[in-house]
Amino acid sequence: MIDWLFRDRTTGRLTIAQRPNAPLLVFLAAVALRWILRPSGTWGSVLTGVGAAGLAVWSGDEVIRGVNPWRRLLGGGVLTAVVVGALAR
Repeated sequence: MIDWLFRDRTTGRLTIAQRPNAPLLVFLAAVALRWILRPSGTWGSVLTGVGAAGLAVWSGDEVIRGVNPWRRLLGGGVLTAVVVGALAR
């Protein structure tokens, strides 16, 4: 089962984590800016929205193009959390 879950279907290597792509870097930058600057009001909302959008794009991409079932499940879980978080506001 571990082989099926983590094996990259194109390279045959085990893949659990990968280098961050652009949408994930956008999310990480937004989180870092919120943590460092602690903005409130409009700027805080903008950073929250940009971060959530970056994370949603990243997770949707993982669901669609993930290299193995683990990456697709991870993307689906994160996408679910982003949607639920947005609906809870």
